[in-house]
Amino acid sequence: MVKVYTITSCPWCDKVKKYLQSKGVEFEAHNIETNEDDYKECLRISGDEMVPVTTIDGKNFVLGFDKAKLDELLSA
Repeated sequence: MVKVYTITSCPWCDKVKKYLQSKGVEFEAHNIETNEDDYKECLRISGDEMVPVTTIDGKNFVLGFDKAKLDELLSA
């Protein structure tokens, strides 16, 4: 399952979600502003509070909107 950790007003988060949708990738969006568990999980994965963080396995992740890295993560 692909997870995207976001905040409420984040244009880069929206870009990641729209890109995944355009590729037909199902994902869960997790807002770290409204859910403490999601915040902690995002921090554990990336070691940072920056968003968006996109992950498939909870270990490997893409920080920000990086098409090449997203494609690499999705094809692994």
